[in-house]
Amino acid sequence: MLPENDITLQQQFEEIIATEDQLAIRDFLNNQNISDVATMVYDNPEYETQIISHLSIHRAASVFKILDTVEQKRIIRNLPAFKTTELLNELPADDRVAFLEELPKRMVRELIKALDPEERKITLELMGYPENSVGRKMNPDYVYVYPNYTAGEVLDTIRRYAHNTETIDVIYIIDEEGKLIDDIRIKSIIMSPPETKVEDLIDGRFISLNVNDDKEVANEIFKMNNRVALPVTDNQGILLGIVTIDDVLWIASEEFTEDLQKMGGTEALNEPYLDIGILKLVKKRGGWLAILFLGEMLTASAMQYFEGEIEAATVLALFIPLIMSSGGNSGSQASTLIVQAMAMGEIAVSDWWRVMRRELISGLLLGVLLGSIGFLRLFLWQTLHIFDYGQYYMLVGSTIFCTLIGIVLWGSLVGSMLPFLLKKLRYDPAVSSAPFVATLVDVTGIIMYFSIAYLFLQGRLL
Repeated sequence: MLPENDITLQQQFEEIIATEDQLAIRDFLNNQNISDVATMVYDNPEYETQIISHLSIHRAASVFKILDTVEQKRIIRNLPAFKTTELLNELPADDRVAFLEELPKRMVRELIKALDPEERKITLELMGYPENSVGRKMNPDYVYVYPNYTAGEVLDTIRRYAHNTETIDVIYIIDEEGKLIDDIRIKSIIMSPPETKVEDLIDGRFISLNVNDDKEVANEIFKMNNRVALPVTDNQGILLGIVTIDDVLWIASEEFTEDLQKMGGTEALNEPYLDIGILKLVKKRGGWLAILFLGEMLTASAMQYFEGEIEAATVLALFIPLIMSSGGNSGSQASTLIVQAMAMGEIAVSDWWRVMRRELISGLLLGVLLGSIGFLRLFLWQTLHIFDYGQYYMLVGSTIFCTLIGIVLWGSLVGSMLPFLLKKLRYDPAVSSAPFVATLVDVTGIIMYFSIAYLFLQGRLL
């Protein structure tokens, strides 16, 4: 249920739209918060193009850039050509590139042609960087000064040139060649006497991103440092632009979504679920399903190998689902925890031995816990005459107990170490998805189960 003020705002919108008074609609929309206007777009998709058209161009760009890709595409398709051009020219360069990346190439070419020459040049430069690089996410509009400026001159520079910048929280100091020397928080400038030289405020402790860095690098550096923006330089240290915290939040959201999809056993969709074509969706899911299916065929082969043991002791077959699920679940748990810890920067590849030691202990304890539950369940069912497991039920119970200890321990080790191996090989650890780990542990679990059963039941049931 919507809060009362949201209901009132929606009612006001419906009433003013009904009047068809274009001036009143424009005034109403331009007097609302950006987030409230975005909510109106979501709540009234039949009016979304009209809403954007009636906003001042600056506010229209502010609303457009925070909308989901689905709404953005639909609005651009329905906007008049001149309004589309106006809107795209007004968007910050990084937001414009992020939107164009989601469009078909033919449409991108047409929209780029419609841009003003200067904006077209900037857009093409940004799109020339690798797809997942920091260069695609940076904004070329920023405030820079030289070391010989005074604090008063810095403030004058901000007043003259900062109108199109996303943030003025940080001021960048460059030399005559354009190389980044340092960055200074605006607070330091404001708190200094007007005659203070910038060079007297420089401490050289700046942090910068390389234009070719992967966007995940930016995400990690922002998490480790209390910054609202970071400078982006080329290999020679020339300042090219800045990346702001709002861009990094989008990056973090994208990475989280991709990792979640990969851990679910599918390729990253890279676009909204309802927008992706059926054939493309099948392609994204089919590859992993085929790999997992082939893996499970190995499980069937392992069971065929122990066909004689299963026929001789059918009671063992009753516990196969229990064994397989326990190993798969422990492996999936460990994999998920390690991948998440890697994504959060809590552990690195060098921590693999510390992780292994922890998983050895925790896997053993978890195995004893599940093994005890399995043994107790079998013992109670036999004692209470719920099911008859035969005269060797204690040996069968011991088999279950020992197998669960082994399979849970093995699952924990596989699930925790596989992300490290993939990271070392420069692959995304998220591809060690829960289904993949579960399939791998299933195969080895069957072999382990019947090998232990053979040790306990040889000469009796086997």
